[in-house]
Amino acid sequence: MTALGSRLASFVVAALWAVVGLAVFVALWQFATRGSTAVPGPLDSARTLGDLLSRPFFNTTNDKGIGLHLYISLRRVFLGFGLAALVGITLGLIMGAVRPVWSALNPLVQVLRPVSPLAWFPIWLYIIEEPAQSAVIVIFITALWPTLINTAAGAGAIPRDQRNVALVFKFRPLAYLWHVLIPNALPSIITGLRLSMGIGWMVIVAVEMLQGNSGIGYFVWNSYNALELDKVVAVIVLIGVVGLVLDAILLMLSRWVTPEEVHG
Repeated sequence: MTALGSRLASFVVAALWAVVGLAVFVALWQFATRGSTAVPGPLDSARTLGDLLSRPFFNTTNDKGIGLHLYISLRRVFLGFGLAALVGITLGLIMGAVRPVWSALNPLVQVLRPVSPLAWFPIWLYIIEEPAQSAVIVIFITALWPTLINTAAGAGAIPRDQRNVALVFKFRPLAYLWHVLIPNALPSIITGLRLSMGIGWMVIVAVEMLQGNSGIGYFVWNSYNALELDKVVAVIVLIGVVGLVLDAILLMLSRWVTPEEVHG
């Protein structure tokens, strides 16, 4: 069997198992909600999701379509994620390459990293007095740590022989960065970015429930207050699908830049 045929067969087998897993989940969901008038089952949720997606971008004075809420949330996530990637990769490379910097910053990182993302929101809301910008900063802080830590770990694990070669050939800092540091740290960087995106997408829902004027989290909370649980469940499914797509994009990127080192 050719390499292409082997990969195709592996993909088909994985897709079949994914269908089996999804079918089992839907069956359990249907069984658990059978006869319940409070929690909607999969068919009711699918119909509601179809209704929401039929007019995703309507915009009135008192309401917005689910597509607009989703766009607002994604914009906030990508802004915070982009800032976190820029700062996390830069600082992580420095921490991994320069041992004193690692020793100085690592304790601070380990203290701040476990802090709940929601604990940062009221602080920045008080400072900025703008909920949307505060949400972006919370995403930035939350998404920063996985990228920073993974980048620093990758940059600090460069093989000694490659460092010796760089010393022998007297690499300048820029040459060492491009030819040694980044290529070796790249698998860890991509892993950190995947973790950061996943965490950022989870956190934005909770933050928007607090800031309460727009976004996918606001839509969920507003639907709950209106006792429209079918919308809540439908949007939960949508949130999961979007998160899966975002991770798949980063996974494709990881396989493109480091096809043999990074696996999903």
